[in-house]
Amino acid sequence: MGISMWLFTHPNISFVFLSLILLYVFHVIFCEFRRAYELSCQGPPSYPIIGCLLSFCNNRNRLLDWYTDLLAQSATNTIVVHRFGARRTVVTANPESVEYMLKTNFNNFPKGKPFTEILGDFLGCGIFNVDGELWRTQRKLASHEFSSKSLREYIMNTLEEEVEKGLLPLMESLAMTAQVVDLQELLRRFGFNVICKVFLGVDRCCLDPSLPSPPLARAFDTASDICARRAAAPMFIIWKIKRWLGVGSEQRLRAAVEEVHAYVMNVIENRKKKMEEGEADTRQEDLLSRLIMAGHEEEVTRDMVISFIMAGRDTTSAAMTWLFWLLSRQPGVEEDVVKEIDAAGERILDFESLDLRLLKACLCESMRLYPPVAWDSKHAIADDLLPDGTHVRAGDRVTYFPYGMGRMEALWGKDRLEFRPDRWFLEPEKESSALKKVSPYKLPTFQAGPRVCLGKDMAFIQMKYVVASILRRFEIRPVESVEPVFVPRLTAHMAGGLKVLVRKRGDDHSDKNYNIY
Repeated sequence: MGISMWLFTHPNISFVFLSLILLYVFHVIFCEFRRAYELSCQGPPSYPIIGCLLSFCNNRNRLLDWYTDLLAQSATNTIVVHRFGARRTVVTANPESVEYMLKTNFNNFPKGKPFTEILGDFLGCGIFNVDGELWRTQRKLASHEFSSKSLREYIMNTLEEEVEKGLLPLMESLAMTAQVVDLQELLRRFGFNVICKVFLGVDRCCLDPSLPSPPLARAFDTASDICARRAAAPMFIIWKIKRWLGVGSEQRLRAAVEEVHAYVMNVIENRKKKMEEGEADTRQEDLLSRLIMAGHEEEVTRDMVISFIMAGRDTTSAAMTWLFWLLSRQPGVEEDVVKEIDAAGERILDFESLDLRLLKACLCESMRLYPPVAWDSKHAIADDLLPDGTHVRAGDRVTYFPYGMGRMEALWGKDRLEFRPDRWFLEPEKESSALKKVSPYKLPTFQAGPRVCLGKDMAFIQMKYVVASILRRFEIRPVESVEPVFVPRLTAHMAGGLKVLVRKRGDDHSDKNYNIY
């Protein structure tokens, strides 16, 4: 006798059985609503099954400010985001929680497979895309190279050559012809030249933004942009299907990655061949030559070099672009920076003594408001509890949020949205005051803890030297008065670039072509 016939002949038992099924269904529905309510209390409005998908889609064009608003409203400056098609995400602007995930319990918060999968096609097993022992091995190697005096000297020599022979002559020409130029693109090309020279040892390419960018730079742009769109996709399954089919953006990504990999491998093979034949200078100080001489495998060398190029090519240019825009709105601050630069004389090109405190404070303040990396994520290995009381489940995506942290009233006060470099001084009213030592977990612009950016010192030296070299000789003025749009990708940038006019400092400003406002 079948179970259905048996239940039919025993109505009382059948009633109990159906009641239990209904109770279970109601229990599941209740749990879903309770979970949605709890998530709504900690973050955006959420509903059973779909989570906050509706709110996410409504705010997809302003995600940074949406998250910032939600974090500011949270008592802990931490929110939990659950939406259909994505894993549960904890987003925090709480310095104690940031320190906990980046340092205190570092081992429980690796980048994780979901992150490394997004960048795996592009960065392979490079230092920024691996965890565990492979990361530690590369980190130790890179840390040794970055701390070497010879590499620092090579960086300074490269900077001087690129600025004196490339950047300043072009800006002189722009000033003479009163030609509008996209400063962001100009600085991106400059940064790309410096990075390629330091890490690959290759000659510079054309700086002039009116001319096409080199194929390698375009391939890097394509690969990084599509990888960033992977990370921001509402549902990851879409890009994975496109990759499997080899269509659309995934087809373009594959072509761009193949071009980057082929270029770098060609440089590696040619360099190795010249070294073996004794044609290359064995004293070459670029990172690639050092890795080859250390005997590392070609693919490891390729992935490490590509990772460093990607990390360094757009971050400094983005920070400098926003700084020039901010200074154009604060002529008094710009004037004080120029006085500091003039007082330093010719001593600005020195890795150890390049002081320029006000200029560094301006850069810190610019990156507080417009960080080169708007957010970064890890993935929890095991269940955990953040210091602010937020429960983390194994597999959760845990995101720290520099863009939002720079806009938290609890961290920076009511004037948090203002550009005020003096907030970085111990005694703002005194010109000789020392800079504050701000916790990297209060504003993790360069990450913090064991994975703190190895190129932080190099980045500050490059930015201070480039900005000082430009401001000493030229005035930079945007041709539009509208506020630019901040666009987060793998590294953030200014939408549409920054169109400016360049004029030699001290020249008469009465020219109508220069009075742009």
